[in-house]
Amino acid sequence: MTAYEPEDLARLFVERANAADAKGLAELYAPDAVLAFPPGSTTVGREAILAVFERMLEQPPRFEEEEPLPTLRYGDLALTSTRPADGTGGRVQVARRQPDGTWLRIMDRPETKGA
Repeated sequence: MTAYEPEDLARLFVERANAADAKGLAELYAPDAVLAFPPGSTTVGREAILAVFERMLEQPPRFEEEEPLPTLRYGDLALTSTRPADGTGGRVQVARRQPDGTWLRIMDRPETKGA
C-alpha cells in the first residue's frame, strides 16, 4: 500500500512498525530523506534509515495512531504533524508528492519538545 495523500504516511508508519516491517517503513521515505533519529543524530538516505528501523524493531515498541494536526501544503510539499499521546511535544514531517502522485517523507523529526 502506498500513500496517496500525505496524511496516509502516519497511518502506514504505525501499521508497518507494528508489523515489524523495517523495509516497509523505509519505503515511506524518499531515497534522499533525512530522519532526525536516533535522538541527537541525523540519518540520511533510505538505506541508512532502513538500518535505524532494523535496530529499532529488534525490540519493537507498540505504536498507536496519534491525533493528526492540520496538514499544510505548498505545491508538491506537505508539512504533516501529530500530537503524541505520550506528551513528548510533537512529531513533524515534510512529505513530497512523487511523479506518480504518491507521497514520501523527505524530512522527519519524530520528536520535538514543547511543540
